[in-house]
Amino acid sequence: MKIESNLKIKYVKKESAEISFKTLNVDNEGFVKSQLNENIIDFEINSNSLGSFLNTTDDLIANEILVEEIIQSSKN
Repeated sequence: MKIESNLKIKYVKKESAEISFKTLNVDNEGFVKSQLNENIIDFEINSNSLGSFLNTTDDLIANEILVEEIIQSSKN
């Protein structure tokens, strides 16, 4: 089975997208392809098993939530 998915995250500010992109890119290298376009990060997730796909997607979303919380707390 081959599973392919695209996930796009749109930020209000380009600077926040850049911070998130650089932070997540290190952890995702080799597992998730990503591309930064202005204030949007486009993630491409491919897997040969549903379990691996779900784990990768879950990790990506959890890490994105953490990065978002850090960005928000640094503004305060």
